[in-house]
Amino acid sequence: MDRDRVESVVREVLESSQEDSVTSVPPSSPGAIALGSDHGGFALKEVLKSYLTEELGLRVKDVGTTDETACDYADFAHRVATAVASGECHRGIVVDGAGIGSSMAANRVPGVLAACCHDVKTVVNSREHNNANVLTIGSGVVGRGLARQMVRVWLATDFAGGRHERRVQKILDLEKLWTEKN
Repeated sequence: MDRDRVESVVREVLESSQEDSVTSVPPSSPGAIALGSDHGGFALKEVLKSYLTEELGLRVKDVGTTDETACDYADFAHRVATAVASGECHRGIVVDGAGIGSSMAANRVPGVLAACCHDVKTVVNSREHNNANVLTIGSGVVGRGLARQMVRVWLATDFAGGRHERRVQKILDLEKLWTEKN
């Protein structure tokens, strides 16, 4: 990942949010965003839901959870991933304690490329190089302000294609290899 490219993307996003109205929609986000969390990510999910709808003007499909009662992240990661894989939602975001388990669960759904990110650099890489369609965030790792910035950058960053296209296709081919075996 080129440091100058990351800084450029972040600068563009921050400048566009200052120049445009607060409700401007990132150009690469035409559809609804599936949003889910377990109990550990519930509070941050609610912050992100407000940010996505009220500040970015996006449609959100909230797949739960609805409170901080203990529940399993895999259930909500699966709901988000299914909404993305089916085409019902353009992209998805899952929040749990660390982001790792939700990423693992979401990646079990064919067609989903989930990335657990913890800063702006990994967010840009997940989109530019890996074409991630689901973002997972750990509420115990990422604060509210950074989470909002990460979501904004993730939604505004396009897949670079080119040499990365071949690499992403290899990931999808591995998925087919295993699903065809069974």
